Amino acid sequence: MKPFGLDGTQQQPQPKEIMDWKKFFIAFVAAFGFLFLFGFLWYGMLMHGAHQEVPTLLRSKPDFPWLIFGHIVMAFFLTLLCAKFVPAGGASGCAKLGILVALIYAGADLITFAVQPLTTKILCGWIVGDLVQFAIAGAIIGAIYKSSSPARS
Repeated sequence: MKPFGLDGTQQQPQPKEIMDWKKFFIAFVAAFGFLFLFGFLWYGMLMHGAHQEVPTLLRSKPDFPWLIFGHIVMAFFLTLLCAKFVPAGGASGCAKLGILVALIYAGADLITFAVQPLTTKILCGWIVGDLVQFAIAGAIIGAIYKSSSPARS
């Protein structure tokens, strides 16, 4: 059966939006690099002292395969969200999406704070870190994954 418009005429098939996998991969790698570096600087260096206040809750040395895999997962899905839900791309739109993702992480941080004896210094550091890292990562992704054509719906 052929689709018909309101006036009874046949509608033209709508072009499907196809993801630019090359740009996606470059944006993903850039996001991964930034998230990993930021995580090392923010959580590993700047917050090291705060984390030492609760040494029994954290590993003395990170389990690097899981640490790397976790950053890959975050970078991949943030890149996917930006590519799919900010079709025009751009640093601003993807940074805003990054902030929304960070607020989800902030909720998880609050839940962790409620059930583990963390300090408020750690809680605030985690939330600020979430907001900064995902806003910047989103902006990086958006700057790389700009659509070369107008957005289609």
